[in-house]
Amino acid sequence: MAFSLKNLFFSVPRTQILLIVSLLLSLIIFSVSKTSHSRPTILASNVASRLLFAANSFISPFSTISSSNTCLVLDSESNCTLSPVTVIEKTTPDHDNPIKNYDQESYNDIFKNLSSCNIFDGKWVVDDDPDPLYSPGSCPFIDDAFNCFKNGRPDSDYLRYKWRPHGCQIPRFDGRKMLEMLRGKRLVFVGDSLNRNMWEALVCALRESLKDKSRLYEVSGRRHLRTKGFFSFKFRDYKCSIDFIKSPFLVQEWKISDKTGSRRETLRLDMIQGSSSKYYDADIIVFNTGHWWTHHKTFKGNNYFQEGSHVYDRLEVREAYTKALRTWAQWADENIDSNRTKVFFRGYSASHFRKGQWNNGGYCHEETKPITNGSSIASHPWMMRILESVISEMKTPVLYLNITKMTDYRQDGHPSIYRQKQPGSGIQRSPGMIQDCSHWCLPGVPDSWNQLLYAALLMSSHQQ
Repeated sequence: MAFSLKNLFFSVPRTQILLIVSLLLSLIIFSVSKTSHSRPTILASNVASRLLFAANSFISPFSTISSSNTCLVLDSESNCTLSPVTVIEKTTPDHDNPIKNYDQESYNDIFKNLSSCNIFDGKWVVDDDPDPLYSPGSCPFIDDAFNCFKNGRPDSDYLRYKWRPHGCQIPRFDGRKMLEMLRGKRLVFVGDSLNRNMWEALVCALRESLKDKSRLYEVSGRRHLRTKGFFSFKFRDYKCSIDFIKSPFLVQEWKISDKTGSRRETLRLDMIQGSSSKYYDADIIVFNTGHWWTHHKTFKGNNYFQEGSHVYDRLEVREAYTKALRTWAQWADENIDSNRTKVFFRGYSASHFRKGQWNNGGYCHEETKPITNGSSIASHPWMMRILESVISEMKTPVLYLNITKMTDYRQDGHPSIYRQKQPGSGIQRSPGMIQDCSHWCLPGVPDSWNQLLYAALLMSSHQQ
């Protein structure tokens, strides 16, 4: 079962409940004081207990509660039966909620608006305010392979589109407000290079909101973000970090010795990747996997997938993917503290190769507009069905960022031949060379993913 903001967010403002209950308390106590047989202390005690329940019942959107019938106990002889309210994995609220410093009325409007629709179901429209979150070429932390502007892409219409859900509006990304939500926290992206795409976009969008951009730095000092598997950007003034940890399968890549003594690669479907010790206690984790499950050696499934000491002669990739996700889910249920950590899983990001794949002539450089005909969108990918099934069985609350359909429209947003210049030359990649129709230009589509992440975090902070 897929989770959406429509189903996960509770929409009654705390202030309204407290006001109504307080008025009722005053009226009831006043009326009871006129009668000799009533006991105001018991009455007040019970009403106060209901007030306490109301004050504590505002749960995180990443929590699950059972439905219940409740009643107001008016005195000790009442035979009213209270159904138990079970809160599963309730998120501990922050003591200092930065969102409360902003206009509460405007956030109430945003809250009601977002809780009325599925933010992942919509269409791309031309933005009346087309300025991207950061100017093309302005952010020094964009991987060369994603920097289409730097690599000479001549058109810019792909920057003019914004995602609009059916039936509601999502708030425009506000870097300062997001940094306030992240103050003192650690947000970690874990996954493949598509998650690195999203991570770099977020770092650049947040950087744009800083008055003094020198207050942002990468811990290791490295500038080439593809060379190692772990990076951490620190925002000094907010005491927060935005990290990326490379884990393309989420489970452990492995090597074994064959009969000749040669070492060859396998994938341990029964073992979470060792880097999990670096992020299990982060405040927010955004996971993904999918891109590498379509590669040649993975998709063929011959003598590659391993469980324990057994290497399968052949295992269908769908079964292997299911096993890997269940290993991840079991690890998450056993190791992630839901009272501390919010867990997201970003869905599969569509590729748009035409007449081939990345290694046999596939291309997308001629695409300059999004797909507008919904019937041209691919059917529900098998990866989505498996992911949604695994998430639905977990005890850990997971918010599924279901960006697959919205991404599938954006055939125009890939680097294609503008992935980078040839090493050691000024020659642009030609249409006959290998194209990138999987990743995304930055600025570009991943900025909209981060806008949805921002909306989800905004809703969560509103409730605390």
